[in-house]
Amino acid sequence: MALSNDVIITAGKSDARIKGRFARDLIRDKFLYLLLLPGLLLIVVFRYIPMYGVIIAFQDFNIYKGILGSEWVGFAQFTRLFHSPDFYEILRNTVLISLYKLIASFSVPIILSLLLNELRQVMFKRFAQSIIYLPHFVSWVIFSGVIIAFLNPVDGMVNTVIKGSGGSAINFLGDVRYFRSVLVLSDIYKEVGWGTIIYLAAIAGVNADLYEAARMDGANKLRQMWHVTLPSIRPVILILIILSLANILEAGFQQIFLLYNALVYDVADIIDTYVYRVGIQDANYSYATAAGLFKSVVAMILILTVNKIVKKTGQEGLW
Repeated sequence: MALSNDVIITAGKSDARIKGRFARDLIRDKFLYLLLLPGLLLIVVFRYIPMYGVIIAFQDFNIYKGILGSEWVGFAQFTRLFHSPDFYEILRNTVLISLYKLIASFSVPIILSLLLNELRQVMFKRFAQSIIYLPHFVSWVIFSGVIIAFLNPVDGMVNTVIKGSGGSAINFLGDVRYFRSVLVLSDIYKEVGWGTIIYLAAIAGVNADLYEAARMDGANKLRQMWHVTLPSIRPVILILIILSLANILEAGFQQIFLLYNALVYDVADIIDTYVYRVGIQDANYSYATAAGLFKSVVAMILILTVNKIVKKTGQEGLW
């Protein structure tokens, strides 16, 4: 009993020390915590509070009766979803488009960062970085308008070149053979600059002595990249892969919604666009919420699984 009391007293003292240290840190860094407050409020208001509405996935939701007055139906909406002939088509489209983008977003920024890191003309390097970063800060609304103008089958620049070369005009945004390629390539062009920022920052932290040792061993630039740079930034690469896999069912609602049309539904309709059409346009809120909740659960399982696998290999995960 005395031992138990000692343990309790020790634990109480430890908690008191932690609380006291936190209070001192809070007073000392009060302005930093104030800067953190808007971000926390944003997450709470737009991420956590709306989670209350998830319960309508288990109801036959009636907008006039509200959440509390609607009838509970259990997993009926999920059963309906999994038995829908459209579900497996939109799931396939979502996974395929996401995988294509994941492969591109994983490989292209790394290669581009390695190339930019080898540039020795500082002014040209900064200019190239600025040009590459710029599309990331342009909204998909504007960027999609540019893509549509360029790929217009009547007077778009791309088709003008094709017709000038003796070919026939191609409806890139209305042909199932080309639409996914347009999605992936436009996503690479728009977002590759953001990825290079992260990788260049990681490369800047690589110990210069490692490069010197590699040069003394006779390693050329390519060997230095392979044996020094890539292993040194591997933790950053793994963390970004984990975060990307968590968004494996986020195929890019804005991009697809602004570019697709009924002609390419078979290859472009994803869970998010399906939820929008069924939930907002057809006012089938419970069914659409069930589809959205399914996507979130899959994303959570993926991020937990991949993070655990990464940690078992001896690397650092997200937590």
